[in-house]
Amino acid sequence: MSDSSGFTEKEYASKFDFGIWKRIFVLNRNLFPYIALLGVFMVLLATGDGVFPLMTKYAVDVLVPALGTPESGGMIRRFGILFACLSLIQGTNVFIFIGIAGLLEVRICHALRARAFAQLQALSFSYYDKTPAGWIMSRMTSDAQRLGDTIAWGLVDLIWGSAMMLMVVVFMLVMNWRLALMCLSFTPFLLAATFWFQKRILSAQRKARRANSLLSGMFNEGLQGARTSKTLVLEGYNCGEFSRESGTLRGHALRAAKLSALFMPVVVLFAASGAAIALGKGGSLVINGALTFGTLVAFVDYSLMFFDPAREVARVLSEFQAAQASAERLLGLIETRPEIVDRADATDADEIRGDLELSNVSFQYGDGMWIFKDFSLKIPAGQTLAIVGETGSGKSTMVNLLCRFYEPVSGEILVDGVDYRERTMHWLHSRLGYVLQTPLLFTGSIRENIRYGRLDATDAEVEEAAREANALGFIGKLESGFDTVVGEGGVLLSTGQKQLVSLARALVANPRIMVLDEATSSVDTETEVLIQGAVERLLAGRTSIVIAHRLSTIRNADRIIVLENGIVLEDGDHDTLMVARGHYWRLYTRQYIDESVLEEAAAGA
Repeated sequence: MSDSSGFTEKEYASKFDFGIWKRIFVLNRNLFPYIALLGVFMVLLATGDGVFPLMTKYAVDVLVPALGTPESGGMIRRFGILFACLSLIQGTNVFIFIGIAGLLEVRICHALRARAFAQLQALSFSYYDKTPAGWIMSRMTSDAQRLGDTIAWGLVDLIWGSAMMLMVVVFMLVMNWRLALMCLSFTPFLLAATFWFQKRILSAQRKARRANSLLSGMFNEGLQGARTSKTLVLEGYNCGEFSRESGTLRGHALRAAKLSALFMPVVVLFAASGAAIALGKGGSLVINGALTFGTLVAFVDYSLMFFDPAREVARVLSEFQAAQASAERLLGLIETRPEIVDRADATDADEIRGDLELSNVSFQYGDGMWIFKDFSLKIPAGQTLAIVGETGSGKSTMVNLLCRFYEPVSGEILVDGVDYRERTMHWLHSRLGYVLQTPLLFTGSIRENIRYGRLDATDAEVEEAAREANALGFIGKLESGFDTVVGEGGVLLSTGQKQLVSLARALVANPRIMVLDEATSSVDTETEVLIQGAVERLLAGRTSIVIAHRLSTIRNADRIIVLENGIVLEDGDHDTLMVARGHYWRLYTRQYIDESVLEEAAAGA
């Protein structure tokens, strides 16, 4: 279960990058009105919080000395009403900002995930070849959620904390600017400590996110390969691999947590120091009559209030720095450019006949070895071409090039005599059918899976496709028929049943070009007969390319080519190649003998 894909995650900036957050906010610019509204209510909340110490000052300096006088009753009532109204306003502000922040969190998560998922639909096959599924899943789930949470609630604390600190400074300077400057003298030390801690917290968080991506990949691989692991008795080995990667994640996460835990007491220390100066110096001023006792109480409140929002702002900056790793990786996905894109002048043609030609095509995966060099091949419209060859001969690569899942490094691939790069990808893919050797069904019903071939297909067309694919027999035996849920990946159906459904899906699409990757492997003899009959109907009248593994299934192909290391060794129909007694003949007879031995062994058992 170790990561052997060769995937190397990009290293990102080691310091806070405003540009990254600007790009994240631009992706959510439709939420700017809500952010502005949130800012208004947070400023109002901070203003209200700043008024409470002034009310305390008034109570100590005015109400307490007036106790026992005839006017005291009215003064206390007016004070109580004002205090209650301010508390009600603050409560309303809190209710509104929590609602707006919650809305922002949900919408930001939704927007980022929708944008990332749309990008995944546009990316080329090469991206999935190089990028582990676990890495992608981490971006779509935990990173998007973390960004939504950090931005929404981080903005709440950042706006409130900044406004609150500004209000406190203004009120303190107005009351006694000398004492205010003394109380705030620890602010530069707080800023220095903040930057020191945040740099190290960001580094630890980035390493933790990278380790989490690897761990997610192991989760995904472990779930997909659960049966294989149990068959090979690899549970202990897998647990060891998982524990190693999990330990790496734990180490980085613990370092980040320890730094964050140490950072908070430092902030509290500076806050207590400011309050101590307010008490010490302010107390002397009170004794000397230069400061009222109510002003001293307000100063102590403001000193503590200043460092509380300062601590919140520092915490938010820490979270933004930690979440920057998530932002970098999610943007890395969203901003990845597909390797295959339509040209600006690409057009759609109305129809496609199905003439295919590879003209002097050369291709390699990345910087690897050449799969094809100056390769040429013509496939007339309506012909069924079977491709035979050992593993690594270039069969799948040829099909991927013809389907434009990859494009040639040099040379041309012509469809109806025109380079397919002069047409849009939709023009080709909408007229292309592909049946995989290992059929993949999506979560949903059988009817929905067949309709994936053509989303506007009627129920009658879906059922007719199932009939032509010889799938009606097993579907009719199911309790819910076409509405039977197939489970994740079609796990509730047998391999043969899944293949029949995938053939029906291809038939309902009615493609002009059909690609078939050996559909009869790993099925029983009875199902093989059903599949072979469906395949014959599927290929009739279409340009068809069949990747052959069991050579007995391609005897009726119009043409068979034998590939080896990207070169056509033999070309002809079954009878011609058998008479030639060359490479195809050796492959066919060897496979026939092997199958006969297996059948005799099975009969003897």
